[in-house]
Amino acid sequence: MWLLDIKPSKKADKRLTATFCMCEKKNACKGTNHKEVSFGQKGSSTYIDHKDDTKKENYIKRHKVNEDWTKPTTAGALSRFILWNKKTLKDSIADFKRRFKL
Repeated sequence: MWLLDIKPSKKADKRLTATFCMCEKKNACKGTNHKEVSFGQKGSSTYIDHKDDTKKENYIKRHKVNEDWTKPTTAGALSRFILWNKKTLKDSIADFKRRFKL
C-alpha cells in the first residue's frame, strides 16, 4: 500500500481526501486499485491551523479512547497524524509516510 496524494475533499463536510494505491509494489496499480478516504471536518480548526500544543494534547486525549490509529487508511488515523501531528501539512505528511512505511 502507498499514499499517492492528499487533496482538498470534494465532500461538502470533509476537509481533505487521501488516495492510497492498495498494490503491494509501489506504482504497480494503474488507477484500478485505489482507496480514497475523506477526513477532517470542514471548517474546524486543527493543529496545522492554530499550532496550539494544549489543544493538540486535548484532541489526542479525547480521541485515543475511541480511535484505532494503527490503520493508516482510516479517517481517524489520517486526522490524528495529518491534521493533529506536526505544525505544517508538509511535515505531517512526511511523518505519516515514514510512520506507516508508505
